[in-house]
Amino acid sequence: MVIGSSEKVLTSQLDEARKVCALVVDDDPTVRRIHGMLLTRHGWEIEVAENGKEVVDLFLAGKSFDLVLIDLEMPVMDGLKATKELRAMGVNSMIVGVTACKVEAKKEAFMGAGLDYCWEKPLNGGAVVSMLDELAKKLL
Repeated sequence: MVIGSSEKVLTSQLDEARKVCALVVDDDPTVRRIHGMLLTRHGWEIEVAENGKEVVDLFLAGKSFDLVLIDLEMPVMDGLKATKELRAMGVNSMIVGVTACKVEAKKEAFMGAGLDYCWEKPLNGGAVVSMLDELAKKLL
């Protein structure tokens, strides 16, 4: 992915304005670590959760995040149900689904739950920069 100069400007403006806080949600600790490292490399502050219920509980407890990076398939509560609940609660954070699922109907249902974007996992640096640029447009 080629990042244009306008995107780099947005990213640097956001970096100067404030720290971006993300919640990485995945039942696989290796994926949480990889995605967390990608985000922290770009200056993001991160927290992690293992399933959708933990995400919903965090927001119910008053926590907020600029970005929720959430897996589709997890035990306890999957990403689709958690995303629906977050949107029903009025959460307007950017929610990005991340999945290894190859079934298009499942990915479409996940998007329909209220995602802003859906990416295949594991993420790469280009995807993270793209998310930061989109978030910068929303926050600046």
